[in-house]
Amino acid sequence: GVDPWLAAVQCHVVNPKAINMKQLYGAFDPVSHEWSDGVLATAVRTCAMDPSSDRKWVVFDGPVDALWIENMNTVLDDNKKLCLNSGEIIKLSATMTMMFEVQDLAVASPATVSRCGMVFMEPEALGCAPLFDSWLDSR
Repeated sequence: GVDPWLAAVQCHVVNPKAINMKQLYGAFDPVSHEWSDGVLATAVRTCAMDPSSDRKWVVFDGPVDALWIENMNTVLDDNKKLCLNSGEIIKLSATMTMMFEVQDLAVASPATVSRCGMVFMEPEALGCAPLFDSWLDSR
């Protein structure tokens, strides 16, 4: 088999504060009564259905909001399931990882924080290299 430390990584980045809850998770259309998947539901389903040995990261890059983060508790606990309002439950595969790149956890509940592993980086420890690299990538 493939050494998990050398496996390819598929990265799906979402800024959850850039869109509303319906766009993030999905919603029923009140007229047609049809479900439309949100960005997160689509990304998680795509990763969960992918049979490859690639690592699949769903990265939340943006501020934590009490509303959307509380809906992640079933994903973050031992069940590792995304429960949608449509009734669908998407089970995360063994190759999937949910990551949160946030500035702080001021509005996250203790229940949410206790489900996450934390890596804290002092901004000074990063230096200017990440900013420079980001600038180069954008050109």
